[in-house]
Amino acid sequence: MNDKKVKIKVQHFEGCPNSKEIIARVKTAITEFGNNIEYEEILVETPEEAERVKFRCSPTVLINGIDLENMPEPIEANLACRYYKNGLPSIIQIKEFITEQLKKEEYL
Repeated sequence: MNDKKVKIKVQHFEGCPNSKEIIARVKTAITEFGNNIEYEEILVETPEEAERVKFRCSPTVLINGIDLENMPEPIEANLACRYYKNGLPSIIQIKEFITEQLKKEEYL
């Protein structure tokens, strides 16, 4: 990989039952990518902040601004729990999505 950084953001709100688990999975998934990852957790606390960050509900994982499930930005954001129809993304799924984005961005 080169010196470009892949930006990974986990957006969530306090009290979300899935936040801790997805944060742990993302942190585990990014370990193999070394210093090429810029990781940030964003705690969304108000409806205004949800609007500002185009919150797709909690928890949301964005990789270079792209949602892990390709969910588009909401027209109206709100503080709500996110439903993952196939369950929370696994560590393997997160790694695969990161790798896919790296290839698209020509990081690999």
